[in-house]
Amino acid sequence: MPVLIRSEAGDALPVSLESLERTGARLLGQYGLDNAELSILLTGDKHMAELNRAYRRKSGATNVLSFPMSAGEEPGGAGMLGDIVISVDTARREAGLKKITCHRRIERLLIHGFVHLLGYDHERSPEEAEIMLAEENKIIDNLKRQERRNAMVNLAINVDHVATLREARGINEPDPVTAANICELAGAGGIVVHLREDRRHIQDRDVRLMRELVKTKLNLEMGASDEIIAIALDLKPDMITLVPEKREELTTEGGLDVAGQLTRLKEVVDRMKEAAIPVSMFIDPEWKQIEASKKAGATFVEIHTGRYSDAASEAEADHEFDLIVTAAEEAYESGLRVNAGHGLNYLNTPRVAALETIEELSIGHAVMARAIFVGLDQAVREMLDLIRLERANRKTGPATAAFPAP
Repeated sequence: MPVLIRSEAGDALPVSLESLERTGARLLGQYGLDNAELSILLTGDKHMAELNRAYRRKSGATNVLSFPMSAGEEPGGAGMLGDIVISVDTARREAGLKKITCHRRIERLLIHGFVHLLGYDHERSPEEAEIMLAEENKIIDNLKRQERRNAMVNLAINVDHVATLREARGINEPDPVTAANICELAGAGGIVVHLREDRRHIQDRDVRLMRELVKTKLNLEMGASDEIIAIALDLKPDMITLVPEKREELTTEGGLDVAGQLTRLKEVVDRMKEAAIPVSMFIDPEWKQIEASKKAGATFVEIHTGRYSDAASEAEADHEFDLIVTAAEEAYESGLRVNAGHGLNYLNTPRVAALETIEELSIGHAVMARAIFVGLDQAVREMLDLIRLERANRKTGPATAAFPAP
């Protein structure tokens, strides 16, 4: 068992031992120390003061102490790495001063103690203190990225087609706002609407009502026109996705050329950032568009899955899927958050849902088409079941080293 954890801090423990054990295992994995053992002890100030006096010749309690098993040697790939002792009493006080949870403070102390076991020591010099802090921050960033990878992929439902049906008769039903509410009740994690310049389906009133009623997340797809930008800044959706827009198209036909419009799109991103609205770029799975999206300041990219979904053969589908995989990895590794969508249905979605780099799938037409036969609530639930099953069955494998041990 690589992580040995126990508590002597009393019954009212403000931290999950199981969660700390998982964090400890991830720390070992990051440095390729999967076969090493790490011991973690949670204690109180009294015991910590005794250890501090015995081993450091200092009075009083401290927040964390580390005891490497092989002092002066490089950490090995097997055997006992060392012990980390954390004072829950001190951690609780520090958490109060920092206005964070005690769990979060204890986890940070665990990381600090772990970096000590790797041979870093902030007390040796100011320069090494800076190096040690940088190493801790790298670990924290990597843990956050791992959490995103292991999270269940979110399903956002596009309700544009409900509005398309309404507009075909020029009446007030079916109502896309009601559809959005049903999708949320069925378990959807977000609602997507595209407010086009030509207003062929979603209308201004729809998005304003949804902004008031959507409880999960409202993602406003939009072109980079001054009129729609002004509406978005006034509406303040939870996020926007910039998409290409042509008046003659039936639906969005391809990704946004971010590289070719970088200056203009960066201006849009900057305006949205001032209003605290995250921006996603809907792009084809190409590195130049990923790189441009990063330069523009986007928070997300949404990988266009249309060519994969429309593939006429298995070989073509495999080729397009490989492009999606590569693009999602490249975007993720560059620091962008990754969504995907367009043309996904009940047959081709599971393969994309299994990708660990993707946070959210945006699906509309397939769910609405299925809803004609089984109802909207059931159609959403069936898609969610497919996604959950695929994520549950995927092979996670051991964590890999994000950077070498010092």
